[in-house]
Amino acid sequence: MLSRRTFTGMLAASAILPRVTIAQSSSMDDRFSVMIWVLRKRASFDQNLETVAQAGYRHIELIGEFWQWSDTERERYMAKMAQLGITIDATTGMKLGFADPTNGDAYIAELRKLIVAAKQVKCARLILMSGKVLPSVGDERQRAASIATLKRAAEVLDGEGMSALLEPIDRLENPTYWMDGVEEAATITRAVASPRVRVLYDLYHEQRTRGNLLEKLEKVLDQVDVVHVADVPRRSDPGTGEMAWPNIYRRLKALNYKGMIAMEFYPDGDPLQALRKARLEAERELA
Repeated sequence: MLSRRTFTGMLAASAILPRVTIAQSSSMDDRFSVMIWVLRKRASFDQNLETVAQAGYRHIELIGEFWQWSDTERERYMAKMAQLGITIDATTGMKLGFADPTNGDAYIAELRKLIVAAKQVKCARLILMSGKVLPSVGDERQRAASIATLKRAAEVLDGEGMSALLEPIDRLENPTYWMDGVEEAATITRAVASPRVRVLYDLYHEQRTRGNLLEKLEKVLDQVDVVHVADVPRRSDPGTGEMAWPNIYRRLKALNYKGMIAMEFYPDGDPLQALRKARLEAERELA
């Protein structure tokens, strides 16, 4: 709970922050977000927040940056986001994976700690990772462990008013990662059978080693709440690689997808122009 002194300090900090004009589209679609870690080499966190806002986004996603923030820094960043009209729609932040049969209790304990930290930055959705392939355990046991641990996690999330997303990662990027495909993720969430545990469909990761993106949309979209956007092979701006983004967005529209769309690409040029262009192109196809 904020003390009166802390709250007064946040108001004062907000009052002296520079005003930023947010470039809005006519629709200002509230479904768009930016996974802000892709901008971290371009500018400070504060400056990147301004870029995101100027590009017409209302949300960001984190990878647990708040673990490194002091209380003062957290208050300053939260005041900055409030001034810019930005919220945090999802975050990672755990070291343990849910697919290890030996760490169920430790996983739930770490999840509880992440929930506390996420609530401090007003984020109600977590991104959960499977952890490593365990050759001595095998896929069947890792899948069973995932379902069992995530059922426990769903109960914790429900009690805290939180939700979670499972994110597959391709094995070109991480050869040791267990859950490397979106169909596996959807199989697990269906077995968990909780609205608190859903799927993050990262189109970049899926295309890198598995492909067949459009057919999979039809198979898994009932489990998906967030889609991540970046082009293959360089994690670059949509339209600079091998992926047919207009077709992907049109299929999302045809399937009546209403979830979030988060940009997670390294801009080739100016980040503001790249993020604005990516959003406008997606909005045009989804309209």
